[in-house]
Amino acid sequence: MTHRPLTAHEIDILKSQGCKADNWDNISVHNDFTTDYINYVTFSGNIKLGVFKEEFTLPGGLKKHSGIHHACLHNCELGDNVLIEGIQNYIANYRIGNSVRIQNIHHLYVDGLTSFGNGVEVSVLNETGGREVIIYDKLSAHFAYILSFYRHRPTLTKKLQDMVRAYAQAQTSDMGSIGNNVTIVNAGAIKNVRIGDHAVIEGARHLENGSINSNSHDPVHIGYSVMANDFIICSGSHVEDGTMLTRCFVGQACQLGHTYSASDSLFFSNCQGENGEACALFAGPYTVTHHKSTLLIAGMFSFMNAGSGSNQSNHMYKLGPIHQGIVERGGKTTSDSYILWPSRIGAFSLIMGRHYHNTDTSNMPFSYLIEDKNETVLVPGVNLRSVGTIRDAQKFPKRDKRKDPDKLDQINFNLLSPYTVQKMFKATEILKDMLDTCGEASDFYSYKGCRIKNSSLNKGLKLYDMAINKFLGNSIISRLSNCTFSSNEDIRHCLKPDTNVGLSVWSDIGGVLIPRSEVDILIANIESDNITTVEEISNVFKTLHENYYSLEWTWAWDKIQQYYGLSPDTITADDITDIVDRWLKAVIDLDKMIYDDARKEFSLSSQTGFGVDGDRYQKRIDFEQVRGVFEENAFVETVLKHIDTKTRLGNDMKEKLSKVK
Repeated sequence: MTHRPLTAHEIDILKSQGCKADNWDNISVHNDFTTDYINYVTFSGNIKLGVFKEEFTLPGGLKKHSGIHHACLHNCELGDNVLIEGIQNYIANYRIGNSVRIQNIHHLYVDGLTSFGNGVEVSVLNETGGREVIIYDKLSAHFAYILSFYRHRPTLTKKLQDMVRAYAQAQTSDMGSIGNNVTIVNAGAIKNVRIGDHAVIEGARHLENGSINSNSHDPVHIGYSVMANDFIICSGSHVEDGTMLTRCFVGQACQLGHTYSASDSLFFSNCQGENGEACALFAGPYTVTHHKSTLLIAGMFSFMNAGSGSNQSNHMYKLGPIHQGIVERGGKTTSDSYILWPSRIGAFSLIMGRHYHNTDTSNMPFSYLIEDKNETVLVPGVNLRSVGTIRDAQKFPKRDKRKDPDKLDQINFNLLSPYTVQKMFKATEILKDMLDTCGEASDFYSYKGCRIKNSSLNKGLKLYDMAINKFLGNSIISRLSNCTFSSNEDIRHCLKPDTNVGLSVWSDIGGVLIPRSEVDILIANIESDNITTVEEISNVFKTLHENYYSLEWTWAWDKIQQYYGLSPDTITADDITDIVDRWLKAVIDLDKMIYDDARKEFSLSSQTGFGVDGDRYQKRIDFEQVRGVFEENAFVETVLKHIDTKTRLGNDMKEKLSKVK
């Protein structure tokens, strides 16, 4: 774009239109600039202006021509077709893109050097510090996890912090930027904030020291009465309705609103926060809290739904609030639930009631934790037969609202995976040891601050066995479905893993499931300076996520050999047929349990409150009009279809195996 000085004639016209300048020589304009749409503007410092040729069509059909009216601009560069009007104070030190509309705001300025929220330390998990995560534009849940939880590797911590500080330094400037097609209206004070393309800020009260990383693929919306200090908000996120943020990172496609309040917290992809509050929260992907009385504090959650009145506390300390907690992926809390930190709750567990004892159920996934007379009763594995668990697993991928092609978080949605199934193997071992140690006649068993009923223990063993058979069978069927074989040798060749990677323990690193051996390699490469940038770290997680099914098979094949007592050198089609039979029985039995659990939603007791002024018949009709008929329910139909599909898949595989010579 070529700029030129104002002509003497243009200066005279601008003066006649109520404009002033501390030095007209410091103003340069586009070659096609005209003075038609500039009125009552005070210019100071260095100013660059584009052209004002196009109109904005506002909601309701009102048209406004681009231009500058009733504003004070200091050290600003404007692109083409910008509309600025009704600035109560001034705009200073900003580069403003094309087709930007700024109306009725208090002030917008950059004061001195700033990195726009990059480099801010967030005291996540531990309110008094010690696990600080330094936020930056491209922060992922995986990077934050390593930086926060691997403090036993001080060299690693320092190198990660140095990487982020180097990135923040590169973003540091005394000039702010506003991208193209941005709308800022009816806002209060905006100080030291960088704003990306297509962002909409309307009615925000105060924004200071932050980045709004909006883009054309996935714009950001900041709504009325929002107050944010020391923040980064990523693409696709909506922060609305009086939300207050202090030292927070908001990841992609998050939704925060209805006066939500958060400090020193990290929210990663697809989180939702409404009405309640968060402090020192590590909210992994899909952490959801909707209720006014809900507090999430000093904990890590993911794929989680918090019930109303959910609360945690870390008050049992003398030297400060040092305790923290972890609810592994898929956790749910019921209304008025409470957990005393430090505790660790296993994956896909349901927490009911108030739990006043520290516990660790991480090796008991898919469990219920139920309060009974101030004690925690653990029901192992029961959530495997819950309709809610399966429904959640199905809905998470569908609720991925990210439209940005550059996805910061790599998210694995699998319900059964090496991560959860390895814990089932461990749970089975623990439960069997209890039976051996305490005897099968015991009414209750104690486990890490919990009580387990005899009947619950035995049911847990059966449920875990079914889930293990389901996962291992599904793995071997998926593997063989991609192969052509006519002999046992062909089968053995097909079953051979593509890589040796994956045999170790698996971890959930902020939503991505990977072998811990690969985490160790990544850490070693960072500590030895083989990896020196945040981009390289992101690429490692992306590659591991893309190779998940190959790595999963390595782990599954090893467990298949152990669990079924098979050898890779002697396995036959008959052996696999036996595995398929076990898999099919497990799938159908679990689906039938889920089907029966779903039927409870349509029971007579569930119809209470329907057909308020009618008889029993009218109650049923009212219920069916609102909830539908059980047999026609979409989820119920999905379960029945799943049984049919898996039955055909199993029979097809057995037929294919029967032809092996």
